[in-house]
Amino acid sequence: MFWIRLRSSVLIVIVAVLVLWPGGLVTAAGIGVVSLIGMYELNRIEGVERKLPGILSYICSAAYYVILYLAPEKESMLFVTGSLTLLLIAYVVTFPRYRFEQIAVPFFGLFYVSVMLSYVVRLRDIGSGLLVFLIFISSWGCDTCAYCAGILFGKHKMTPKLSPKKTVEGAIGGMAGAALLGALFGQIFAGRLAPIFHTWSPALGCALICLVGSVGSQIGDLAASAIKRNFDIKDYGHLIPGHGGILDRFDSVIFVAPAIYAVLLLVRTL
Repeated sequence: MFWIRLRSSVLIVIVAVLVLWPGGLVTAAGIGVVSLIGMYELNRIEGVERKLPGILSYICSAAYYVILYLAPEKESMLFVTGSLTLLLIAYVVTFPRYRFEQIAVPFFGLFYVSVMLSYVVRLRDIGSGLLVFLIFISSWGCDTCAYCAGILFGKHKMTPKLSPKKTVEGAIGGMAGAALLGALFGQIFAGRLAPIFHTWSPALGCALICLVGSVGSQIGDLAASAIKRNFDIKDYGHLIPGHGGILDRFDSVIFVAPAIYAVLLLVRTL
């Protein structure tokens, strides 16, 4: 199982670099596809992945990414109300074919997956394309460091009912590890990142961003676990050998992307 997970992880990293590095249409389309797959996995737990509510949520997600690429400045709450209105119209017209939950889950998935992951695209378009990789350093780096710290030092359970294997020591180790990886990244690429951080040291700025991102990473992981516990499923899918589905691998990225985007905006104003 370890080698299967390792091979899958290496492949994911390669694909991530190929999708994120070019920016523009390639990045928007790549993250859009990941979002659609994640929404499909989420819709499947309510049995609407191939039914009208699910299909409408995919259409809304695709439209969102088209708007994000073509006219990001035009985004507004109109998209939110429009998506909800479309799903509620379907709910009314087809009543009582679908339960409320079968309408609510696709709407939730649209924002939980598509909108939150879209901050990967937004961050890619701010300054240097290098910044987007802080998302994955925070999420996947935190996950690896937390696992190692938990194995070596873990004694105190953090969420015994939700995720019995996670420990306080592991969480702290994940945060520290992500911050150190961020500092190393900032130091290596200091020359290219200095104009973005202005008065901040790139190493310090990246460490702070990754520290905040690591907190979001662990919250995202636990939130995804809570959803799985409620629906009594082990994994969201089987697309990625050794990992599960897209949501099983990107659950932390979903929370990290908007968190890092917000912190970066704050850092750039200080």
